[in-house]
Amino acid sequence: MVLGSDLRRGTVQRGHGPRAAGRGTALAAALLLFLAPALAACSDDEGGGGDATPPTPTVEQTSPAATAPADVGVAEQEIRQNWQKFFDPATSLEEKQTVLENGDRMAPVLQAFSGDERGGQVQAKVTKIEFTSPTDADVTYDLTLKGATALPAASGTAVEQDGTWKVSAKTLCALVQLSGNGSPIPGC
Repeated sequence: MVLGSDLRRGTVQRGHGPRAAGRGTALAAALLLFLAPALAACSDDEGGGGDATPPTPTVEQTSPAATAPADVGVAEQEIRQNWQKFFDPATSLEEKQTVLENGDRMAPVLQAFSGDERGGQVQAKVTKIEFTSPTDADVTYDLTLKGATALPAASGTAVEQDGTWKVSAKTLCALVQLSGNGSPIPGC
């Protein structure tokens, strides 16, 4: 008679007998050998759960780049005042240079702007300020000519330079270009 067979039924039954037991033991041993390193890594050498909190991985904290000056209210007020001063026909060229980015170097452009008949009649009222960094802001303003709105919702920029918020040089250059002269402007 062959082990593992039942001659009375005429079929061979699998999974019973000494051979099946040997395969199960071999499978269990292989599984134990495979899992032993993983189980050893998870074991507690002190023989029980501890009350100590596991260490937290160190992650470098980075703060997002600042998009506004420390005191937004003060900066906005200064921008509004300096834009009004810059576009006031009664303000001297020397005073305008103090509230214009790189005012000394931009003097020829400023003279061309102020020397234009319309330049002496232009005023501006800031309607919106959006800071893009601690030293830069997008400025929306209405440009008036003889009291009538000539350029509503115009876009310009303000920059903080040497501790003062100023009308940017590129804003002045854009306005001079609008004057229609068409010739290159030194400084722009």
